[in-house]
Amino acid sequence: MLRGRSRIVVLALLVIVLGATVYGFAAANTVEDGGAGDGTGTISGYEITGITYTLDGTDPSKVASVQFDVASTSGNASDPTSVSITVDDGTNWVSCSAGATTTCTFSSQPSVSNMEDLQVVASQ
Repeated sequence: MLRGRSRIVVLALLVIVLGATVYGFAAANTVEDGGAGDGTGTISGYEITGITYTLDGTDPSKVASVQFDVASTSGNASDPTSVSITVDDGTNWVSCSAGATTTCTFSSQPSVSNMEDLQVVASQ
């Protein structure tokens, strides 16, 4: 009976020592400053002007492409590097050739009568 209790005591001591060792290693971990964070800032954006729609040559009830000028409103002279548009309230998005003058060509040409609005998303 004494032998059984000795085993339990030794096992309990072993668990305590292992637990303390693992805790010591975990407490030694460090995270460098600036690795993560959360904050807010103003999205200055772009101004979209000179919007031109090009109709399909064989079916003028469909839009082949949209072209427009993009100017930074933040005073930063950089053109966007990524531009996408939607003309059906966000259901389908089209990637565009980004730049000061941006061209968006539809692979599946929308009907003029089904176009709801033009939403442009641009970023650097």
